[in-house]
Amino acid sequence: MCGIVAIVGSTPVAPLIVDALKRLEYRGYDSAGVATIESGHLARRRAEGKLINLEKRLRDEPLDGLIGIGHTRWATHGVPNETNAHPHFAKDVAIVHNGIIENFADLRDELVAEGYTFTSQTDTEVVAHLVSRELERGETPEKAAFNALKRLEGAFALAIMFRGDEDLIIGARSGPPLAVGHGHGEMYLGSDAIALSPFTNAITYLEDGDWAVVRRAGMQIFDMNGDPVERRRQKSIGTSFMVDKGNHRHFMEKEIHEQPEVISHTLSHYLDFAEGKAKRESLPFDFAKLDRIAISACGTAYLAGLVSKYWFERYARLPVDIDVASEFRYREMPMPKASAAFFVSQSGETADTLASLRYCRAEGIPIGAIVNVQESTIARESDCVFPTLAGPEIGVASTKAFTCQLSVLAALAVRAASERGTISAQEEKQLVRELSETPRYATQALKLEEQIDRVGRKLSQYKHVLYLGRGTNYPMAVEGALKLKEISYIHAEGYAAGELKHGPIALIDRDMPVIVIAPHDRVFDKTVSNMQEVAARGGKIILITDKEGSRRAGIETFETIVLPDMPEIIAPIVYALPVQMLAYHTAVFMGTDVDQPRNLAKSVTVE
Repeated sequence: MCGIVAIVGSTPVAPLIVDALKRLEYRGYDSAGVATIESGHLARRRAEGKLINLEKRLRDEPLDGLIGIGHTRWATHGVPNETNAHPHFAKDVAIVHNGIIENFADLRDELVAEGYTFTSQTDTEVVAHLVSRELERGETPEKAAFNALKRLEGAFALAIMFRGDEDLIIGARSGPPLAVGHGHGEMYLGSDAIALSPFTNAITYLEDGDWAVVRRAGMQIFDMNGDPVERRRQKSIGTSFMVDKGNHRHFMEKEIHEQPEVISHTLSHYLDFAEGKAKRESLPFDFAKLDRIAISACGTAYLAGLVSKYWFERYARLPVDIDVASEFRYREMPMPKASAAFFVSQSGETADTLASLRYCRAEGIPIGAIVNVQESTIARESDCVFPTLAGPEIGVASTKAFTCQLSVLAALAVRAASERGTISAQEEKQLVRELSETPRYATQALKLEEQIDRVGRKLSQYKHVLYLGRGTNYPMAVEGALKLKEISYIHAEGYAAGELKHGPIALIDRDMPVIVIAPHDRVFDKTVSNMQEVAARGGKIILITDKEGSRRAGIETFETIVLPDMPEIIAPIVYALPVQMLAYHTAVFMGTDVDQPRNLAKSVTVE
């Protein structure tokens, strides 16, 4: 995940910014940079690789400005090099950015047609030119930034600095987190409280859609209508903990809200959004020559693999065998030579998954690891590693690691389809475009939290819950049931909706909530038929669907949670968020230990 630090200070800020960026190294990055205002002019130093390279650059070419912005970058648009490193300049504007600007290509074409010149491959530079254009039209820096923000689509956090004004930084948030730190005659911006903890423990977290005008004397926050808004100032404990909960009650809640950002970074690691293609990093196997893939994992990671089975088989026409690792390791599955094996694990230390990997190693099959910890045992013993880039996940119940696993697998399915010739170049471009929109839809899903909190309070009154879904929503139903039972301790089961009549329907009565995950897709009408069977027996239906599904369902529900209509390939990733939030708010209302539920461990390293 990229990191942002900005300071309006009273002493040279470049060394302070670099020190603060070091506290964000846990997020991962591949380049870094700092910009300040020197004698009325913008100046910057950037370097590929680790912060030590930037520090060396600053020793050789110091910056003395009292105001500055800094950044650690995970490459999204454009390769990781100094040219693409942040901050980016456009005449009188300097900018750093986390996230993805989804409509950057259209905006770039518009700006190029007007004579603007781009020096990098990034989507960020588009924002700098948009702000610069507004300044050229005579707008104030504040109005120029506001006008530019209204043109942007996607999930992003921004810090903007202006030549000639050494008392102004503008920050904005739409998805990725951004916090304002309050000092005495100094003010700060940062991706989280950890970065700002050396300077202040007085923090204000921007909410989605907020943008802030930050000066030494203080700050003012506005919404996307341009109206002033108030946000609570609070005391941060970032100095005490390397990973801070911020303004969230639990790590699980924080990690749910981090998903738009981490999904964007994970997808951009595997997809070239500018070209509309899956990236072609070298692999120890050729997708075009495979007859099948074996996927093995445990718990939530297994369910990510189960979703991906639908993607690989539909788009790449590549058969997938998916197994719970504790079963795979003992059933002595024959492994054809024209196959590959993928192992999915958050920690990379899961004992059963590691044992399954070693079985495939003995069979001579090429192995890929989809892990969140790149130094883990599973990663070290694999032929190739597909990192999930979720960052540290503290809550035992996996949230952001799960959606990042899904993101990796979706990107790999698109690559496999392209290399196998089962989709055209235009279809590949369309799928990449649809996947690039995932962070924006995830951000919109988070805005349903108030309604989901109310539903969770109702759900807490019941002892048993069923989840139903078809297609990729079947694994999501199982995942929803798993989340609910592991943190609320309510008994829950997830079923394929078509299995309802084959047993579970016997349980349906007025005391049985049935959560149906059903976006309006190819199998929606079949799922509606199953809902009618539940309704006829008095079951309380909680429908999670989209606008079109809500309009067409035609069934009275206990509650309907409505997401935006979205492309089918990204629905499992986005629908994970309301499923997670529902379990979370139910558990919070019941007073359970959400982050450390009883009897569970984050990493299962024994059989």
